[in-house]
Amino acid sequence: MDSIRHHFGLKKDPFPQNMAVKDLYPLPALTPLEQRVFFAVGQKAISVITGDVGSGKSTSLRYVASKFHQSEYELISIVGGNYSPMELYRQILLNFGVSYMSYQVSVMIAKIREIILEIASRKVTPVLIIDEAHLLKRAVFTQLHTLAQFEFDSRPVMPMILCGQDLLLEHLMANAVRPLASRVLGRNHLEAIKMEVMEEYLNHHLRLSGSTSKIFSKEAIFAIHQGSGGLLRRANSLAKTALMASAMEGGHTISAEHVRLASTEIL
Repeated sequence: MDSIRHHFGLKKDPFPQNMAVKDLYPLPALTPLEQRVFFAVGQKAISVITGDVGSGKSTSLRYVASKFHQSEYELISIVGGNYSPMELYRQILLNFGVSYMSYQVSVMIAKIREIILEIASRKVTPVLIIDEAHLLKRAVFTQLHTLAQFEFDSRPVMPMILCGQDLLLEHLMANAVRPLASRVLGRNHLEAIKMEVMEEYLNHHLRLSGSTSKIFSKEAIFAIHQGSGGLLRRANSLAKTALMASAMEGGHTISAEHVRLASTEIL
């Protein structure tokens, strides 16, 4: 991106993956998502975030996580995968700084519950956050419920935020997972953004990168919206690659043709 930044007079990459939370574009869905998540967490329940690939689920999760004050919440963040309940327990323990080599599930569960209660005794709420939760085996979902409940299921202690693709909802609707699903109080589905939001989104990123002019033409913005289906990750890829196509021609404005060329370079 160095040559592209130089060509367009940009100070930094306009579409980075590691953008600071404070610089994120305030998507219309973020505020209601934050409200639902905090309501569920306040009730010691479960909040679910779903969306298509590239719809901004993980970014939205990062945004919400940044809103939890460290003095009130302890976040236990893991990424889902095709692993067993035992491997899940190990990941949770590693988040607590505990390297546990025991192969006894009952011992690991007891240790996790002990730590959770210790956190709660300090008037701090432990929050389990699982990104890519749709990748978890169904057996893992059936076990998650047992970790968070105490005193004969009358004292919920650890709320959860589960984030993933629509398959996550299928897992939660399974009969074996109903005890966990019954704790869901907030459901958030991230939709593709509209055309007018796409224009604001692209211009927001250009401003952050140091641009003083609107590099994307109206036709290019329309083409990016159409080509991405309103999904942010693909829009970012189209925008970056269209910048490259324009720079290679020596131009300083992105046209719909540049976006068309960009669409042939990405999957």
